[in-house]
Amino acid sequence: MRNFCAFLTSSLSITTFLLLISEEGCVQIIGGKEVTPHSRPYMALLKLDQKTICAGALIANDWVLTAAHCVLTKTSEVILGAHSMSKNEPEKQKLSIKKEFPYPCFDPDTFEGDLKLLQLNKKATINKYVDILNLPKRGTDVKAGSKCQVAGWGTTNNKSPMSDTLREVDISIIDRKICNDHQHYNFNPMIGLNMICAGSPRGRKDTCLGDSGGPLLCRGIFRGITSSGLKGKCGDPRGPGIYTLLSKKYLKWIIKTMKGAS
Repeated sequence: MRNFCAFLTSSLSITTFLLLISEEGCVQIIGGKEVTPHSRPYMALLKLDQKTICAGALIANDWVLTAAHCVLTKTSEVILGAHSMSKNEPEKQKLSIKKEFPYPCFDPDTFEGDLKLLQLNKKATINKYVDILNLPKRGTDVKAGSKCQVAGWGTTNNKSPMSDTLREVDISIIDRKICNDHQHYNFNPMIGLNMICAGSPRGRKDTCLGDSGGPLLCRGIFRGITSSGLKGKCGDPRGPGIYTLLSKKYLKWIIKTMKGAS
């Protein structure tokens, strides 16, 4: 299956090029602020093991969408309704994972197709603290200059521990031509059409370690998944955050997979 998918993607245009960055280069919230507790009820905290976290979005009462490179362990759990990671909040719902569905063409060496579905062991209770984030109706591109938000419990600078509380930062979509020029990624990796590049021209606004898998919202619409960035240099204007675009083909796979598993 891997070879077949690689053949298909190699025949496309720049959509085939994705990240060549290790998991250590993944994102955390830089330059943002703590959100009002429980104001982002769709956010899912993924505790992969005792030290490693990712984020995700609840897209159905028993499905979470996250990044494929977030590797599960036997102790992995999904926490919904969380604001603080450490506090025993009554709003929290802790659920185990029934099955994971990584995108079939995901390549861990290139980060191609960095998205994954998690089927929960039971349905979450939907309320004011835990709610569903709807997928976009169309997998269209996001225009450069669009204002977006991304949230997570990741680190707040390149050497800090994870944030105990959920934080969010405002970022802007950056034109792919700019992200690919010699002053930025210089085509390493090449930002293709199934990827979004976002941040701030001056840097200091970014995701970082621990934020991987979190949803990117633009004008309130779910448009991407936090994927990676410039290794060890979160918030550096030369390496804006890179997100998996919820393109038409990815949305088709998400819907098909959820229906097939149900």
